[in-house]
Formats: sequence, C-alpha cells, structure tokens
Amino acid sequence: MPAHDDTMHANAPIDALSGADALSVMLASHIAALEAARGAISQINQAAGIVAAAFEGGRTVHYAAAGSSGLMALADASELPGTFRVPHDQIRIFMAGGVPVDGRMPGDTEDSEAEAVTAASEVNAGDVALVISASGTTPYALAFARLASERGAQVVGIANVAGSDLLRLSDVAIALSTPPEVLEGSTRLGAGTAQKAVLNMISTQAGVLMGHVHDGLMVNVYPDNLKLRHRAADIVVRIAGVTNAVAERALVQAGYDTKRATLVATGMTPADAQTLLDQHKGRLRACLAASI
Repeated sequence: MPAHDDTMHANAPIDALSGADALSVMLASHIAALEAARGAISQINQAAGIVAAAFEGGRTVHYAAAGSSGLMALADASELPGTFRVPHDQIRIFMAGGVPVDGRMPGDTEDSEAEAVTAASEVNAGDVALVISASGTTPYALAFARLASERGAQVVGIANVAGSDLLRLSDVAIALSTPPEVLEGSTRLGAGTAQKAVLNMISTQAGVLMGHVHDGLMVNVYPDNLKLRHRAADIVVRIAGVTNAVAERALVQAGYDTKRATLVATGMTPADAQTLLDQHKGRLRACLAASI
C-alpha cells in the first residue's frame, strides 16, 4: 500500500479525509510548526541566557499566558524544580482564570486586563517575565507584559504572529510564524506545539548555562522518587566511574544532591564537595577538573 501523501490532502479539510489521512495531515502540521522555531534560534538563545542569569541571581521567572498558551507555560514551569532543582519560590505561573483542575477553562478570562495587572504586581525589578500569546494580542498577556516591564523585569515575548503587539512590547521577541491550523482557530495544535518546544528549549538551555547538565545528564535532578533515585545513582556511576553500590552510598551521604554525590563518590567528604561546588558556582566539570 502506498504511503499517505500529505501534500495531496494539505488543502482538504480534515473532516473530509479518512482517519489515517487526517492524522497524517495533523502530524505534518505539527512538524511544520516546529520548523518555525528555526528562524528564532538567536532570540531563544538570548532568552535562555536571561532566564539562567535570573535564576542564578536569586530572581524570579514569571510565566504568564491564557488558554492553551497557559497550559504550555504550566507544563514547562512545573518541571523545572524536578529536572534542574530550581527553587520553587523562584518560579511563578500566572494563567488567566487560574490553572484549571476540572477541564473547565473559560475563554473570557483572556480578556481580563485587571486580573493580569493584579498578577503582574508580584513582579519585581530584575525578574524575568515569559509571556506567551498565539495571536500576540491577548489582552491578559499584553497587560501583564506592560506592567512587568514597568516594574523593571525583562520581558520575553513568544507569539505566533510576527510584528504583533506582544513582540513589540518585549525585550526579547520570539516570533513563531506557524502555518495555518488544520483545525482553524485551535491554537492548541501547531501553535501550541511550537510554543511548548521553544519554552522547553529556553529552560533546558538555561539549565545548561547554570551548570545543571553534564555530558547530557541531569546532574542537578531532584530525586524525590524511586525512579529518579535510580537515575541519580546511574548518573553518579557514569560520571565518577564507580559501582552502583558506591554511587548509592554517596547519594545518601550527600543528601541526594546528585552533583555533591558525584564528588563524594570520587573520595571527597560531603563538606569538601560542597565547598568545591560553591567555588565553581555549581559547575561539576570545573569541580572534577580541580579535584584531579
């Protein structure tokens, strides 16, 4: 059977296609949406540097958006403490109408400038505001961005329309010119895919810049369950070149701090390991080089 020809069906409405063809078109639209990020690599890299500097400086990173953009922000922000051990109190998530807990997400909340102003009143000078809006004109997002900027925060705007109001307000403007949606008006599809990818890129590269990634490993992972404790032990084994038993003992001695445990596994005391990490601002590679 010949493969599905996505281009043949690109202009046909998905409800006029067979299930397999419709799904193939949807997949192609997501792939095309991701390509939109390629043209914004420089701005994404700049945003990652700003976020990393804010976290390292003890400042707060605020995520603000409405609707599906808010869900993309929630997904990224919520994973930072576990992946990179970013302190919870350095992350704030503002979603128009609040984070939904039962599937209800009223659409009118995105028009509430007053709610955005209340939320942005928590922003302080030196903070970073990651503001997301597919159209770049969402009233909630614009109001938050304006006040955050007035309060001295750096604003990183992410929108799927180049030259939109949000991008003009932003210190770093990330334009993701995604193709038309296969379900017209539903920004949870291609636009949302591109937004999530870019937010993941920003936060992951920020983790790299903060020294929380070593040889592609999550060396600052917070191992608060069995799966992650096994992963932390494997990280120590791979970097320190020790047995699993040694790695597990080191993790216990280091209070399940994976970077500190890696140094303990090489023969340091937990106190000496922490002193070295402090000297090198948490950069494990520099610590390992200094300990040779």
